[in-house]
Amino acid sequence: MAESITVARPYAQAVFRLAREAGRLEAWQAQLDLLAAIAAHPDMARLIGDPRLTRAQLAELVLEIAGERLDEAGRNFVRLLAENRRMGLLPVIRELFTQLRHAAEGEVDVELVTASEVPDALVGQIADALRRRLNREVSLSTRIDPGLLGGAVIRAGDLVIDGSVRGRLARLAQLLSH
Repeated sequence: MAESITVARPYAQAVFRLAREAGRLEAWQAQLDLLAAIAAHPDMARLIGDPRLTRAQLAELVLEIAGERLDEAGRNFVRLLAENRRMGLLPVIRELFTQLRHAAEGEVDVELVTASEVPDALVGQIADALRRRLNREVSLSTRIDPGLLGGAVIRAGDLVIDGSVRGRLARLAQLLSH
């Protein structure tokens, strides 16, 4: 994954600069959301890796699926990615672009991973607490991972707060082994 992020980052940064300078962050976000969904589809993922498909054919296929939902810059971006055999990076490019956009808008994406469903009121309290701690707007998404046993893990960019039972047990085991 680290390699794909490294390769995708310059594309995401270039698109972000272009979108910001043109005042079209939302439009580019919508285009990248669409393109990432297309590239992530299992049938398309298989075609992206098919050596029998030329770069131009792959670009035209994606452009045909996207239809009129892409502007000229978006269509050129698809052609560039196809030419450089980077079409499979679209989901990562989209994620990096979203992070850059949120950072520019003073927002941070936060993932709350819990062992079971969390009441909406508690999710709101957690979002408020993170807003105060990070001094930024928070876009909070939740995910359930029964393997945590209990507690929660909060990920906000590079910040990870591991309050899960599994994490506590791992730290205890590490302390006991030293």
